[in-house]
Amino acid sequence: MVSERNQSKKVCVIGAGPSGLVAARELRKEGHVVVVLEQNHDVGGQWLYEPNVEGEDPLGRNTFLKVHSSIYGSLRLVSPREIMGFTDFPFLVKKGRDMRRFPGHGELYLYLKDFCDWFGLREMIRFNTRVEYVGMLDYSGVIGKDLKWVVKSKEIKKTEKVVEEVFDAVVVATGHYSKPRLPTIKGMDAWKRKQMHSHIYRTPEPYRNEVVVVVGNSLSGQDISMELLEVAKEVHLSSRSLKISEGLSKVISKNGNLYLHPQIDTLHEDGRVLFVDGSWVIANSILYCTGYSYTFPFLDTKGIVGVDDDRVGPLYEHTFPPSLAPSLSFIGVPRKIIGFPFFESQAKWISQLLSGKRTLPSREEMMQSIKEFYHSRDAACIPKYNTHDIAQFEYCDKYGDHVGFPHLEEWRKQLCISALINADANLETYRDSWDDHELLQEALQSPHFTQFPAESFTL
Repeated sequence: MVSERNQSKKVCVIGAGPSGLVAARELRKEGHVVVVLEQNHDVGGQWLYEPNVEGEDPLGRNTFLKVHSSIYGSLRLVSPREIMGFTDFPFLVKKGRDMRRFPGHGELYLYLKDFCDWFGLREMIRFNTRVEYVGMLDYSGVIGKDLKWVVKSKEIKKTEKVVEEVFDAVVVATGHYSKPRLPTIKGMDAWKRKQMHSHIYRTPEPYRNEVVVVVGNSLSGQDISMELLEVAKEVHLSSRSLKISEGLSKVISKNGNLYLHPQIDTLHEDGRVLFVDGSWVIANSILYCTGYSYTFPFLDTKGIVGVDDDRVGPLYEHTFPPSLAPSLSFIGVPRKIIGFPFFESQAKWISQLLSGKRTLPSREEMMQSIKEFYHSRDAACIPKYNTHDIAQFEYCDKYGDHVGFPHLEEWRKQLCISALINADANLETYRDSWDDHELLQEALQSPHFTQFPAESFTL
């Protein structure tokens, strides 16, 4: 629903990564007063590479982690750059920078810096500021329309001074690739050798001449396994399923020191790693590429919003807790989507709801929608921890309809599918060899790119 009212709110955005930056821009565009709190020294969130992981718990079990970014040194994008930009700020090829279609992580960080500078967002951001607490002001068990939020933040690396402020609304944009998700394996606590989560993996060198077990067959697990092959004595890839892609099959057949195993059954104190099929290996190190969990250690909603086996909820359309909306919202929770345009549509919806231009359905209708969504996931046998894995262009388009946001361009969808198919078949080469040239030309001639003066489109 749309109305003409325009109310200015004081809004706190937590995080200056992609979702936090676009939220700040859209909120300001709607006339809100915005403060962005960012624990790091610069923008980028996950894309602000941190090579120094000294002092971080190897398995990332601390409530507040010292290192936010989980990016390793050699990481390159798994999607072509053309599909990744915000709708009015394409991810252009720039001379003198990483001009590859699948550039390294540093190029996306520079894109986010460009975005921040182009739209003048830096003045809204307080860097080196960690959010310690977010809670409702004068909570009495009754949720009213005039809900306000107390935010306590700490200046880190300087005075360590705690600042307490009151906001009309809070947008949580802290990302979901920082808190390691670990498997439960018998003997894990007793295994005396090196165990770490990929959250703090940066380079393969520490594994030189070692026998390494990599747990998890995700794209990062495959990438890291291939990189380890260059230095390790043996790499043993343990996966929930032995059904593997054509691309990984090619890599295994090419490398005599890469082995595929089912899940781990037990870890033994003598260094043995026993797999469920009875095979075993004596390993020097275990590297868990087992994904990440949602965590909001600063957030106190009196139990209204929780995380249950990686299901954040209840959230209407992955964004709004019905009884606290729109004063509390989450941006960037969904996974397996073309992220930047989706975050942008979330940011627009949040901003216009806060200004009164749009309204949400009733609390009861939102809760009913959430129940129906959960039921549909259960009926499709999708595990709870995959609740926010969208993997559907249609949902992104439907979401955009809430706020009149344009549907994803057909070329953007097709380029995404093309890259996924190529990666499946050609794991080692898909970032540097492709056959979607016609689609690429269609993309570069679209209004998304021609709206902006290109420095260079040479690929």
